[in-house]
Amino acid sequence: MSRTEFIIATAIILFVAFCMGWFANWLIHRFTRVSRSDVGELERMAQELHEAEETRDQAITYLQKREAELTNQLSQTEAELNAAMEGLRDARHEAEELRAYIERAQQG
Repeated sequence: MSRTEFIIATAIILFVAFCMGWFANWLIHRFTRVSRSDVGELERMAQELHEAEETRDQAITYLQKREAELTNQLSQTEAELNAAMEGLRDARHEAEELRAYIERAQQG
């Protein structure tokens, strides 16, 4: 193989390698290309996700506030119940004392 044949063979091999690389690049871009409608849909989905996260955060805040209100209301109700029970206990004790006093007064 002479020097000229070697240069021509090398040039052909390099040209074929270049063509294969260009074709592979074209294929990759062809299959991974994102169309404008896909980008628009992705933007719409991102906006909807953002709105859903905001709604979730608002719901969590509302539930936490509502839970605090209900806990406070429960504490107040329990305090009122304890006060009412104490008052009822005192009233029963007083009624027993009055019954005993009336019985003693009737017997005496």
